[in-house]
Amino acid sequence: MPTKSGYSDLDIPDLDLWTFLFERKDKPFPDTKVIYTDPDTSRSYTYAQVRETALDFGKGLKSVWEWKKGDVLGLYTPNCVDTPAITWGTLWAGGIISPANPGYTVDELAFQLKDSGAKALVTQKAFLKPALEAAKNAGIEDDRVIVMGDERDETMRIKHFKQIKNISGTNRYRKAKVTPDKDLAFLVYSSGTTGHPKGVMLSHTNIVANTLQIRAGEAGNLSWSGGADGKGDKLLAFLPFFHIYGLTCLIHQSLYSGLELIVMPKFDLPRFCEIVQDHKITFAYVVPPVVLLLGKSPIIDNYNLSSIRMMNSGAAPLTQDLVDAVYSRLQIPIKQGYGLSETSPSTHTQPWEDWKKTIGSVGRLLPNQTAKYINAEEKEVPAGETGELWIKGPNIFRGYLNNSTGTKDALTDDGYFKTGDVGHQDKNGNFYITDRVKELIKYKGFQVPPAELEGLLLGNPEVDDVGVIGIYEEAQATEVPRAYVVPKRGVQASPETSAKIVEWLAKKVASHKKLRGGVRFVDEIPKSASGKILRRVLKEQALAEQKKAKL
Repeated sequence: MPTKSGYSDLDIPDLDLWTFLFERKDKPFPDTKVIYTDPDTSRSYTYAQVRETALDFGKGLKSVWEWKKGDVLGLYTPNCVDTPAITWGTLWAGGIISPANPGYTVDELAFQLKDSGAKALVTQKAFLKPALEAAKNAGIEDDRVIVMGDERDETMRIKHFKQIKNISGTNRYRKAKVTPDKDLAFLVYSSGTTGHPKGVMLSHTNIVANTLQIRAGEAGNLSWSGGADGKGDKLLAFLPFFHIYGLTCLIHQSLYSGLELIVMPKFDLPRFCEIVQDHKITFAYVVPPVVLLLGKSPIIDNYNLSSIRMMNSGAAPLTQDLVDAVYSRLQIPIKQGYGLSETSPSTHTQPWEDWKKTIGSVGRLLPNQTAKYINAEEKEVPAGETGELWIKGPNIFRGYLNNSTGTKDALTDDGYFKTGDVGHQDKNGNFYITDRVKELIKYKGFQVPPAELEGLLLGNPEVDDVGVIGIYEEAQATEVPRAYVVPKRGVQASPETSAKIVEWLAKKVASHKKLRGGVRFVDEIPKSASGKILRRVLKEQALAEQKKAKL
């Protein structure tokens, strides 16, 4: 029998996100509560200011661009305190947000803009050049590209988002009518093993449900009042807002629960420590490479991080060694959670009180879900036995955009999502993830599709054949991509050639897709009779190389 959540089921309201967040009758905190703060400029938004700015931006979209229900707005930007207001203003106008990694190349961004059918793009000044080039390639005119943040385009050719929100005469516009469980709120892109990223369609209901599920998982431990300074819990946001982990766990949870979110553009260890110390951060969502730094970096000794009551690690497995190292050094407990883009994202988390009892577990199933582990014959296995995790609930996505085959392969007729992750549950309802069915490489929480890198590398004039795998890099506590290359005849299999290939690819991909695992030269790439690369054989070869290197 599938496992039901041990939590009581929640009442998931049939509301769009705007109504859920801004027209609620049960909000316990005042409109003046500060929700988003930029620690570098001290610029902030209260709950009321987010609502007002979002409303003005949504009306401006309808006025300036005649925004229609279902129109897609692309975001190409690091974390910014303006992101939430722009997001919810777009949703108020009936639009869909499609966030993109600011590390994307022009071609990678252009693909997402084309695939999503984006009608406009928001970026920051520092990213304007690639944004404009990608927009042009995707058929988006310059007058539909705008900037947000503290810097403006000096040429005044590209509008700032405030010019959209400050348009006069917009009071006649009304909020778009949305069907919460059918109409999309977000199109986030998750890399697939076939190369191009897939557009994950998330409805308003998906995000409403997961916001409430996450809140239940934290079980009242996070509060808008109290905390280290009596002003409520403070969360540190360095996880990217373009990723569903940041979108739901940070942006939506903070506003719904009245928690102040201190917004970092990206992770930087000294700045992370400084913000924790100065702002008395009490809770942080992290990833294993950050946990590794907290356990081992000498920089940590220069700061007081004692305000942190708990951390939650996700995006990749976390080992007991890392948890123990941080706790013995800093007395900061770290619990673990689990989720995917397709699940909005959080499906499991460890209860605060259980973090030490079940280290290595991703915790318990959150409310309103059922889950089961399935073997290769698609039969459910009992507790303790290994299988692929399938999950069902109101947070499960609507399917992949323009990809009916991928959707059919991922979702069963009765609504279960096949996660592609392998593991088991124990008799107490704790879930464990031990491996992946999928071939995706996970670098610091980012997904790297090996087939995409192989396709690019085959275009290198010095490469005859190639296979890409992920290898675990202990020093970074993450997987990194490595290419096994058959060189062209006459090309020397040397360190110089290896470095040239690594550098060549680095210019064509986002930072997280670089060959940090290097290049290894081989005589042939192992393949099946049908021509499929046998990555398992390459991984065995990599393990043998690692063992030999340690001798």
